[in-house]
Amino acid sequence: MTRALTAGFDRGVLELRQLLRSPREVFTQLSTPLMFIVLGSVLDGDIPGSTVPMAELMVAGGVATMVIQAGLLTLTQALAVEREDGTLLRVKTLPGGIRAYLIAKTFVMVVTALGGAALMLLGGAVVLGSSLPSDATRWLTLVSVLVLGLVAVAPIGAIIGSLLPNSREALGTVMIPLFALMMFSGIYFPVTVLPELAQNVVEAFPLKWIAQGVRAALLPDSALTAETTNSWELGKVHLVVGVWAVVGFLFAPRVLHRMTRRESGSRLKKSESAR
Repeated sequence: MTRALTAGFDRGVLELRQLLRSPREVFTQLSTPLMFIVLGSVLDGDIPGSTVPMAELMVAGGVATMVIQAGLLTLTQALAVEREDGTLLRVKTLPGGIRAYLIAKTFVMVVTALGGAALMLLGGAVVLGSSLPSDATRWLTLVSVLVLGLVAVAPIGAIIGSLLPNSREALGTVMIPLFALMMFSGIYFPVTVLPELAQNVVEAFPLKWIAQGVRAALLPDSALTAETTNSWELGKVHLVVGVWAVVGFLFAPRVLHRMTRRESGSRLKKSESAR
C-alpha cells in the first residue's frame, strides 16, 4: 500500500504539472467559478425565509460544483480517454498499478477542485461581497467536506469512466443525469422548493450532502429556513459522504481491473485476427 501511495503521488504531481502547462485546461478550470460569479451578480432577492442574499447561495453552489465537476465530469472523461489509448492497460502491468492510478487521479482532482473552490470564494467575496467562513470551526467544516467529497466522487467517476463505451460518449452520457441530480440537490436553489419525493431521493447521493456541508460552512444560521430539517446535519453530512468514499475505493479498483482484463482480451483478439 505504501508503494502504491508513493507511486500514485508521483504520478499525480506529474499530471498536475502537465495540466497547468495547458492553456486550454487552465481556462476550463477558471470558467466554472466565472460562470457562478456572473449568475450570482444577476440574481435578486434573498434565500426564502431569511435576509441572506441568493448570491450567497450561488457562491456556495459554485464551491460544491468544483468538487462534483472534478470527480464526476473531468475524471470520467479522462479515464475514458486513457482506457482507449492503452494507458490503463500499461498501468495494470505494474505492481499496485490500478490503485496507484486511482490515487494519482484523486490527488489531481483534490488540487484542482480545491484551487477552483478557492477562486470561487475569492471572486465571490470581491465581486459579490459574499461571506467567507466566519470562524475556525467553519473553515474546518469547509475543508473537511470538500476533501471528503472529492474522495467520495472520484471513485464514482472512475467507475463510470471505465464502463462507458468510448471517450466520445463520456461527457454527453454523464452530463444530463448529473446536472439533473445537481439541480435537485440544492446547488442552484433551495432544496425545500422541490417536491418531497425529490428531496427524499437525492438524500441517497453524496451530492446533496456535499452541497449542504458547504452551505453550513459559508452561510449564516439564518439560512437554515431553506434546509429540509432546519439544521445543517453535519454529522450526517460526514457520515453519508464518508460511506460513499469507503465503498467507492473498495469497488473502483475491482471494476478497473475487470475492465482492463476485458480490454486486453479484446485487443488480443484484434491482433490475432489482423494476422
